[in-house]
Amino acid sequence: MSALICGSLAFDTITNFHGRFKEQILPEQIHILNVSFLVPTLRREFGGCAGNIAYTHKLLGGEPLVVAALGADGQDYLDRLRSWGVATDYVRAVPHSYTAQAIIMTDADNNQITAFHPGAMQFAHETELQRRDDVKLAIIAPDGREAMLSHAEQLAAAGIPFIFDPGQGLPMFNGEELRRFVSLATWVAVNDYEAKLLTERTGQSLAELSSSHLQGVVVTLGAEGCEVWTQGRAERVPGIKATSVVDPTGCGDAFRGALLYGLERGWSLKRCAELGNRVGAIKIACNGPQNHTLDRAALALDD
Repeated sequence: MSALICGSLAFDTITNFHGRFKEQILPEQIHILNVSFLVPTLRREFGGCAGNIAYTHKLLGGEPLVVAALGADGQDYLDRLRSWGVATDYVRAVPHSYTAQAIIMTDADNNQITAFHPGAMQFAHETELQRRDDVKLAIIAPDGREAMLSHAEQLAAAGIPFIFDPGQGLPMFNGEELRRFVSLATWVAVNDYEAKLLTERTGQSLAELSSSHLQGVVVTLGAEGCEVWTQGRAERVPGIKATSVVDPTGCGDAFRGALLYGLERGWSLKRCAELGNRVGAIKIACNGPQNHTLDRAALALDD
């Protein structure tokens, strides 16, 4: 069975600032903010939430079906997906646009500042989703605004359960729109900052959200692990200590790839989160969001 992964495909330009952002940005001067950061290292990686999630999902043994858009410069990415054995039926080519681009700067505390050009992602809504007998579930990850809205409605109409993972796209939506997403979803996955914003805009606490029709809400907490909310109660799932901290880019997506894999197999949300924490700790020890490897035997995966 396949899993639909709706979200962005992007090229990531990743840089490192060897200082700390908080030491360079003066709170009393933000009204005239003019800051420059020296970034001695720079590299270009394949990225985007859909690509990153699909990468880990495939490593674990899943069958991801990516729903995304690429620009005129996207052939290398298309070839990359196919080299994994990933079906690209739903990858739209937009010849009059660039592929989405993210420029990511990470400081010494692993804080990140990102500039993002959506490019072809703005046309992702032109791909329509319908019921497929070979699709068990899906995820709505950050994508073009219209694509996230329409794909959520289409998945619900097709009876395909999905994870709502708004990520950095969350600020694009008002309270009414976010409540609609939640009403259509089966699970919600956010980080701690996004959780705060989601509860403020919807007017519902995490306890209230997880007491609704949702089968669970997962809140990732970085190195501290995550919280799993079900039926109004939270359970902390401890983080896994990484062998080294090299690059946090894509850790959340790696976690979600594992979450998707476990849910496909009917695991408890806690067990899915435990795998997600382990995979996230492996990913953070590698540069880039799609360069880590996974040993399925060491992860003791039992389908």
